Amino acid sequence: MGGVFRNLASNLISLAKLNLPESMGKLVTLRSGLVVVTGPTGSGKSTTLAAVVSEINQTQPMHIITVEDPIEFVHPNKKSLISQRELSAHTESFASALRAAARENPDAVLVGEMRDLETIRLALEAAETGILVFGTLHTNSAAKTIDRLIGVFPVEEQSGVRNTISNVLRAVIAQQLIPKKMGGRVAAVEILFSNQALASMIREGKTFQIPGVIAAGRNEGMVGMDESLQTLVENGVIEGVDALEKAIEKDAFRDWLKARGVDVAAEA
Repeated sequence: MGGVFRNLASNLISLAKLNLPESMGKLVTLRSGLVVVTGPTGSGKSTTLAAVVSEINQTQPMHIITVEDPIEFVHPNKKSLISQRELSAHTESFASALRAAARENPDAVLVGEMRDLETIRLALEAAETGILVFGTLHTNSAAKTIDRLIGVFPVEEQSGVRNTISNVLRAVIAQQLIPKKMGGRVAAVEILFSNQALASMIREGKTFQIPGVIAAGRNEGMVGMDESLQTLVENGVIEGVDALEKAIEKDAFRDWLKARGVDVAAEA
């Protein structure tokens, strides 16, 4: 016998209490399209999405369907009507639940994991019809997330998929949890919002230029992963060596640390 236990909050946590950037509040106001929250297993994706759904529930009259494996946070109906389904208990797969949900006239659907071609295809189709779709992937950056969404499709379909994603994508949130100096963990978050420049890059297959979109989009609330890590180091929340371990551009991040007097091994 074996078991995995997670210490979950008994009450739903708000975006503010999670210390997430204020620009994350934009997700609560969306009405259609695709939002992807990414990160490794145990990085807090479910908690972040639960906070977003909770804030929608408190402020918007919407019909929300969630498909989860397992259900971790229970949402009582407030301003929204929320139906929660669990894999195995209520449905045989994410794909079958998503297919059924699309027939129930939802305003928003949360897909616990977009882990296969059929689920991703159905999520994109739902977003195209005007449903707000939240989903998760196990990638560690916005650019890799978009590449993953496109890459699961057969080569002959990828051109059309790029066009679809460029039209329906609203945001990619990539997050990682890092140990805090004083105990506990804190999330470093990369935020990418859709705009015309991003849509053009996706259509043209130039996702490697996405970091430039994020850098240019600071006024729109976008944040790069390494920038988020640097802020946590500067504020004394996390150790530099822990930040370097999670950094995307490790050589540049190592130089940044050294310029601030933090000595790190070359292979760190």
